[in-house]
Amino acid sequence: MFYHLLYPLHTKISFLNLFQYITFRTIYASLTAFLVCFLLGPYTIRTLAKLQIGQYIREEGPQQHQKKAGTPTMGGLLILFSVLLSGFLWADLTNVYVWIVVASLAGFGAIGFADDYLMQIKKRNKGLSARAKFLLQSLLAVVLCFVIVRTSGFDTVLLVPFFKRVTPDLGGFYILLGVLVIVGASNAVNLTDGLDGLVAGPLVVSFVAYMAFSYVAGNVIIARYLQVVYVPGSAEVTVLCGALAGGLMGFLWFNAYPAQIFMGDVGSLSLGGALGTVAVITKQELLLTLVGGLFVVETVSVILQVGFFKATSGKRIFRMAPLHHHFELKGWEEPKIIVRFWIIAIALALVAVSTLKIR
Repeated sequence: MFYHLLYPLHTKISFLNLFQYITFRTIYASLTAFLVCFLLGPYTIRTLAKLQIGQYIREEGPQQHQKKAGTPTMGGLLILFSVLLSGFLWADLTNVYVWIVVASLAGFGAIGFADDYLMQIKKRNKGLSARAKFLLQSLLAVVLCFVIVRTSGFDTVLLVPFFKRVTPDLGGFYILLGVLVIVGASNAVNLTDGLDGLVAGPLVVSFVAYMAFSYVAGNVIIARYLQVVYVPGSAEVTVLCGALAGGLMGFLWFNAYPAQIFMGDVGSLSLGGALGTVAVITKQELLLTLVGGLFVVETVSVILQVGFFKATSGKRIFRMAPLHHHFELKGWEEPKIIVRFWIIAIALALVAVSTLKIR
């Protein structure tokens, strides 16, 4: 809104020329989302507690988690509100990619909300069935990818990290890849959300990394210099990535150990879905496995655990999956696991960003 209202006045007030710059609007989108989350956090926590919207802990999980039962959840609604408000204020609302990311946030947020809501009704840690959740996620991802592919100037080639001349054109199969990326990211983030602040910190890092990728992909000069696929209009997604990072930082203020609020599926599914959507838009789909490497490892640990358990009639690779629970049962304190996982996420993101130059 500010871009449309204030930038046209720059011919009369030169200061307003700042609103044309994506970097300027990204910084203030981030600060706006942070402040909204930070200021509304206490009210949100009180309201959720008053409505008795508390976390239900699965009985088979680590016993020390049982004390977290009843902690206000569905805090992802606060993140979504702060991000959407900030995006509305600072982004170019005529940009199609902005609305695609907004649709992803809203759509996956609705699926997560339904899941959380059913948990509250059933009074146990089970909402939507896994099949229903996956079907809804897949249908939404198909629609998002179809719109992305049909957008003018978008290319269906696949950019392979480290190899500047390996760019296969997937054609119609690109939609399938996009669906796998978006649904996979949504569920991977959801699986990682098991300790106080464990998922919020790496998500901040991931969205900051994709701020760089979206800016590069949307700038024709930089894209050609770094030999990445130029996606006209994708630079505006940088503003939303900034808002997402800022909103998560504001939420992390209250979600840090010991957590006063949890984001719930409405938060983890929507944020993971948005991350996957941004990865597809910026043509950095494969790099998401590196930027979000922590989420990938957590997901793989669950797949390996379940597969090995079934194949060996009850034997386990890890003491418990996802992987963070394994370290808990080994005696690591929760804050130590969280900080060490954050460090890993930062290191992976730095390596991922470096691939822009390593080709």
